[in-house]
Amino acid sequence: MDAVAAALDFTRTGSIARVSRRTPQYRRILLLLAAGGLANFAAVYFPQPLLPQLAESFGVSVGSTGLALSVATAAMMLGLLIAAPVSDRLGRVPTMGGSLVIAGILTAASALSPTWEVFLLLRAGAGVALAALPAVAIAYLRDVVHDDAQLEANATYITGTAIGGALGRLAPLPLAALGGWQLVTIVLGALSVAIGVVVWALLPGDRAPAQSLTVRDLLGGALSSLRDPVILVLCLIGALNMAVFVGLYNAVSFRLDAPPFSLGAAEALVYLAYPLGIAAPTLFRRVAARRGRATATLVGVGAMLVAIGVLLVPSAITVFAGLGILTFAFLGTHSILTGWVVGRAHAVGRSTARASSAYLLVYYLGSTLSGTASTHLWESGGWSAVTVLAVVAIAAAGALCLLVSRRARRPAGA
Repeated sequence: MDAVAAALDFTRTGSIARVSRRTPQYRRILLLLAAGGLANFAAVYFPQPLLPQLAESFGVSVGSTGLALSVATAAMMLGLLIAAPVSDRLGRVPTMGGSLVIAGILTAASALSPTWEVFLLLRAGAGVALAALPAVAIAYLRDVVHDDAQLEANATYITGTAIGGALGRLAPLPLAALGGWQLVTIVLGALSVAIGVVVWALLPGDRAPAQSLTVRDLLGGALSSLRDPVILVLCLIGALNMAVFVGLYNAVSFRLDAPPFSLGAAEALVYLAYPLGIAAPTLFRRVAARRGRATATLVGVGAMLVAIGVLLVPSAITVFAGLGILTFAFLGTHSILTGWVVGRAHAVGRSTARASSAYLLVYYLGSTLSGTASTHLWESGGWSAVTVLAVVAIAAAGALCLLVSRRARRPAGA
């Protein structure tokens, strides 16, 4: 048996060879998907620290700036409806690579936006394209990686998205200081295109037989996964966690610009808290392996509640600490939920790509609603109003965690 054959276990899912842990193929898959996640999430979240600059540049109100993020995540929901059926038809790898290329082109083009409306339109177009990679990546891993490496593979991919989220929040302000927000869009757009080409060219291909693409698939393929009650509850938990995360991060830029902080450009320093969360998927994977996914999810939700409390203290140090705890808890919980949804779909015989799309569809609904609501709440009621929204959302997530935890203890549980 030659070296390539030795590196692969020829157990098949469809016609895709499942790759063994610690092989060169396994490491290449994880590296490329992590890089794709990095580019994807940097392109989604880069406007967040630039909201005050966008308000000044386009002459729009503080409350309206939340649309820079919300319009992209709302458009991603449309993309998520079609991403899984398209990937079933065209293949996982072309769908993921092509989405990064298209999104990168539209992101770079937004640097030329003459008006706020044009900027939002290009953000929406990029959002539709950006939906494909996160919708398909976990399902792709489910198809090509052995069962005993699923938690590790999912955690590695989510770590890549975490680095992308950090890049999207840390790179914009120094780049904007050099060439305005326009330079930020060009650099991150080019990064997305470059990584998209590499993913398309080098990621091991999806050799599963192409499936037909029907109007019914496009309109309801992803939503059909929500008929499973466990998948539905997991999706709702993800949406509520995302609502808390995005809402607090959106509003914190304005809070740090206002008294008693008045940090101005120095507010960028608190975004150094974001990389603190990069190790979370690995740690939460270990908790899930020992105690179960339900326990790991409950730990994450509890830690997010702690973060909300820490953020109430009006000190730059506590804001930094609170954002670090928030990011760590959110990314860890998200890494568990994404794998859990796909694992549940696999266990009950549903499409893993469509279940992943359903999760992200509900997840980005939480982001879209909270992203806009948080900036309006800040404008009308300050940080206390934003905090109330976060507490209500995380309390609901905790209640759902307890519900799914009891369900998971049953013999037939996910």
